[in-house]
Amino acid sequence: MTGQTQRRRAPGEVPRPADPTAPPPFLDLDDLEERARGLLDPAVFDYYAGGAGTETSLAEAPVAWRTWRLRPRVLRGVTATTATTLLGTEVATPVGVAPWAYQSMAHPDGELATARGAAAAGALLCVSTSATHTVEEVAAATGSPAWFQLYAQHSPAHTDDLARRAGDAGYRALVLTVDLPVLGRRHRDLRNDFALPAGLRMANHPAPDDRPPLAANESPGWVLADVGRFAEVSGLPVVVKGVLRGDDAVACVQAGASAVWVSAHGGRQVDLVVPSAHALPEVVDAVRGETAPDGSDVEVYADGGVRTGSDALVALALGARAVFLGRPTAWGLTCGGADGVAGVLTGLTGELAHTMTLCGVASPAEVTPDLVTRYGWTSR
Repeated sequence: MTGQTQRRRAPGEVPRPADPTAPPPFLDLDDLEERARGLLDPAVFDYYAGGAGTETSLAEAPVAWRTWRLRPRVLRGVTATTATTLLGTEVATPVGVAPWAYQSMAHPDGELATARGAAAAGALLCVSTSATHTVEEVAAATGSPAWFQLYAQHSPAHTDDLARRAGDAGYRALVLTVDLPVLGRRHRDLRNDFALPAGLRMANHPAPDDRPPLAANESPGWVLADVGRFAEVSGLPVVVKGVLRGDDAVACVQAGASAVWVSAHGGRQVDLVVPSAHALPEVVDAVRGETAPDGSDVEVYADGGVRTGSDALVALALGARAVFLGRPTAWGLTCGGADGVAGVLTGLTGELAHTMTLCGVASPAEVTPDLVTRYGWTSR
């Protein structure tokens, strides 16, 4: 160079792209969230991003995965692959899409785009009851295995009908979300007086004119007996989502669940709740030796604050069969539609494969508990 002095980069400094507005050349979920914030109505962003109460549980969820440390194996000569099975269904990755509501607020194609993105990544998709497209429409849009998530809502008859429709539409499992007997107090939504934007609909809910009178509209809370009953109604294996205790996990399995899903509902229900990263070992230990209705081992899944491939590998080492992403797929959908969702899933799966290779692990089946050790609270 002539007349100029080239600045030497500090050790570990990532070079800035020529275009500072361009996405980084790696999966940067913080950057993706900020880009999504700029594209969404502020009330919609708060609906997706916010949590219950003081949002302590929301903030702690990602940090909790960092309280574990990996113990790499060396001289294994492996290059990792991520293919696995979930309830017997083959998938390309143990990173799936968690159910989240009202996706057409993020992108005009909503759940249809998310379904296409999940299929492109070879990932399992879990579709929310509170979708803006019907059970059948989303099933027809995806070439990827899908599960349907069910809430107790409106009348028991309508909820049972949704379960039947999920079975008829080809979903592979029914996911009962059981941590929502009442809606969490989400201060951002209360402050914004949040409502579904005009022109969008809750496609799986009855039309207003078809809803029963208010007194008949109140569904009683589910009990353990409903687990087996919904398996019969839908003809599908049942996954119970929202489990944070070992004794609850065992009770769900003994009531007919094929799998349990460790989840704090994205920090949107109970504030100060134990993070999934800390609840997971107790749940895995409790169901060890229990059998699913088909005689197989009980599978355990987790969500809540998984943001990197290292987080996902920690979860697998703690006994999760798979992890599911909520907000990261919302930001991907907002910024890039189906391609954005696929980018998040393939990006995090790539990080997982890379970390597995560095840790001497060839496949998810080879991940064992001795790959992690408990560390301590961290500021990041």
